[in-house]
Amino acid sequence: MIKKNFLVIIISLLFFNLSFAKDINIQENINLSFECKLEKKIIKNLEYNYKTFLAEELDDKDLDKFKIEAIKPEKLLIDGLSSFLSKSEKLNVKVVNKDVVLFKAFDQEKNYSESAIITRKSGELIHEITKNVKSENSEKYIFFYSCGKKEKKV
Repeated sequence: MIKKNFLVIIISLLFFNLSFAKDINIQENINLSFECKLEKKIIKNLEYNYKTFLAEELDDKDLDKFKIEAIKPEKLLIDGLSSFLSKSEKLNVKVVNKDVVLFKAFDQEKNYSESAIITRKSGELIHEITKNVKSENSEKYIFFYSCGKKEKKV
């Protein structure tokens, strides 16, 4: 289980690094709705150094209504993952293809970011929140979800 999650993190980081080369790559129109169950959360802050907490140890909730809408060539809307992403029309990174949906957004000061990758086939979702990006004491919160999807092509 740990090896699988480590592999997923490494793969997602590779996707993020590749996506920075071309920040927008929306290959298909989609309209996806998910219900996602929180599996675990990894915290890196002053108190914890990448400590893993299982869902039953947390007060965090499952995602009842997580929606993704993509329209070629560059429109991507996210709703239900976080209020920051739901309000963020200017995602810095947008990648949509038959396998994954990947996105990243920063606040105006570039001191807060959120990113996520969801594998459409397996429904695995990794959502990362980074606070105090410019500080030596940046904080990371990485959420792992298992999602059931109801997929419709636009």
